[in-house]
Amino acid sequence: MRIGRIPYINCYPVYGAIDRGIVPLDGELVDGVPTVLNRGMRDGTLDVSVISAVEYAADASRYLLLPDLGITSDGPVRSVVMFSKRPAEALSGQRVLVSRSSMTSVALLELLFEHVWHATPQFVPADAEMSDVESFERDPHEARLVIGDAALLLHTRLHAPGDAPLARPSDYQHAYDLGAEWKRWTGLPFVFAVWVAQRTADVQQALAAHGRLITSRDWGLAHLDTLAAQASLATGVARSVCLEYLSGLDYRLSYSHLAGLTEFFRRLVAAGRVPDGSLRFLPAA
Repeated sequence: MRIGRIPYINCYPVYGAIDRGIVPLDGELVDGVPTVLNRGMRDGTLDVSVISAVEYAADASRYLLLPDLGITSDGPVRSVVMFSKRPAEALSGQRVLVSRSSMTSVALLELLFEHVWHATPQFVPADAEMSDVESFERDPHEARLVIGDAALLLHTRLHAPGDAPLARPSDYQHAYDLGAEWKRWTGLPFVFAVWVAQRTADVQQALAAHGRLITSRDWGLAHLDTLAAQASLATGVARSVCLEYLSGLDYRLSYSHLAGLTEFFRRLVAAGRVPDGSLRFLPAA
């Protein structure tokens, strides 16, 4: 089987034991940013993968959710952040650069502007992985949505003490963590990504892959300190910050997570952004 993996550190807890050979996986791992993995599942070149929650809702008849596996936050997520030079409510008509890499983050941002901040900015697709100040400042804009490791690094730089030896874009006085904004708005956790299998995939193979991913996740959650050290080396973010970040995420799909996912899909369906928000799961053996 071909199994998709996002190469951001937020996936370390799910794949850490597999990468170390502690949990064997009968399949080929394929790395890609969320939009690339979405496309791989859509065109059938991947059998099982983590994908954007919005990609699932956009074509739910194609996929089956893997139970109890997702990338979620019940409050701040720290790696999906809109950095802005002015308050979000004051961004009507202004250029807001949005990630090409994450459909879910962009859809959530659009809902927040419409229902919470009551502003109508001009959304401009841009790269999401820029973490150096020069790249961050290059395009004329008032705000920028950044995701993944770059968001965590920028958030650290923007909140560093004034005398810290880190260059930081001083014009960005406002940072909106989209996980925290969703929690404040709805009172529910937010599900950024889910694991799915093709409906046409061999059920037994998909179940076996699911079991290995769950086993690897459980190992990862028991070894977050080890994974935080690895994440620090990969990103340059302090190990303590990486540990706090990974500890703040949840990789399950509990009832509360499913309630948050259902509410998100309900709002997307009501807005005409996706056709169907039904949740359909891989059946047990």
